[in-house]
Amino acid sequence: MTTKTPAAEGGAPVRSDFLPFARPCIEAADIDLVVETLRSGWLTVGPKTHDFQRRVAEYVGVESAAALNSCTAGLHLAMVALGIGPGDEVILPTIDFTSGANTVCHLGATPVLVDVDPDTICATRDLLEAAITDRTRLLMPVHFAGRPCDMDGIMDMARARGLKVLGDAAHAIGADIGGRRIGSMADVTSFSFYVTKGITTGEGGAVTSTDPDLTARIALLGLHGMSSDAWKRYSDRGPWYYEVLDAGYKYNMSDMQAALGLSQIDRVDTFRDRRREIADAFTEAFTPNPCVTPPPAYTGGHHAWHLYPIQIDVDALSIDRDQFIKHLLEEGVGVSVHFIPLHYHPYYRKLLGHAPGSFPVAERYFDRAISLPIYPSMTSNDVSDVIEAVDKLTSHYRR
Repeated sequence: MTTKTPAAEGGAPVRSDFLPFARPCIEAADIDLVVETLRSGWLTVGPKTHDFQRRVAEYVGVESAAALNSCTAGLHLAMVALGIGPGDEVILPTIDFTSGANTVCHLGATPVLVDVDPDTICATRDLLEAAITDRTRLLMPVHFAGRPCDMDGIMDMARARGLKVLGDAAHAIGADIGGRRIGSMADVTSFSFYVTKGITTGEGGAVTSTDPDLTARIALLGLHGMSSDAWKRYSDRGPWYYEVLDAGYKYNMSDMQAALGLSQIDRVDTFRDRRREIADAFTEAFTPNPCVTPPPAYTGGHHAWHLYPIQIDVDALSIDRDQFIKHLLEEGVGVSVHFIPLHYHPYYRKLLGHAPGSFPVAERYFDRAISLPIYPSMTSNDVSDVIEAVDKLTSHYRR
């Protein structure tokens, strides 16, 4: 481990140029297809969107997919399609971005939070099952950081209990369990193609389901509940006439977004594998460091490695997690934290009444968690700089 003086103490920073926490991998082919779409004159829902839906479904291994403007839209529409509403309870982990719990609240249902496993930071079958009441209608496991949850155990339990499962796969495009892709096991799954994710459409998402009728209903709800989208109404493939079959929403993906997704989807596994190489390099470097706990390896299939969250031993250091982050930024390394537990946020504290100590594993994780940069365009030097910065700080500030 290095003994160099941190930048915060007057030493030279590891990097003179700042390494961002995340950066999309945009190549010439991506730009060319988007430009081609712009020049085509067809920008909204059209051939690119329909093609992208088909390609997502093929990749995941289901009959169909619905492309939408965000993963949040997918979570919302999935719950609408499943009939979630006032009086219902939806169980999800407290370590999650707020979108899942927010959509539960939008429907008048109640989010029920559970703790997470201390190693995987995912909700387990047992944690989910322990929270079930006679009002529970839906389980929402989160594939945190891209690591697959125990879907076999969760699905077996849910079926035995007569419950549906909505997989939050915002982090998990490219992940699989023994060759079975995430998105092909839960009743319905929502993916994110946000700018930092495994592939990007800028903003966007998609829903897949083991029930093609459910996917079709989500697609219908995603564009005003109309029987025909713009491509079918205004192209030479269909009439102008349409009917409103349900009170839907404006959640559709555009062809501009889909064009970028179409260019990127062939590289899902390539991007994922590069992320794994970076994760392996981090794990090899940090495992001997007594002040750092790297995320555990996943041997059941493919981890998507959307995030690489370490935990620092704040008891062994003279600085806390927030100070550690500040010093990493001063070393020229961008980092983040995923996530502030939902029960810490004022809205959910008031709504659900949880006090500190309600979810001890999640709280201990949060106090120590730092997400390091991990994206395909990182160079070997970038990876080495991240390792050096973490080692530099843990060495200098170790008690």
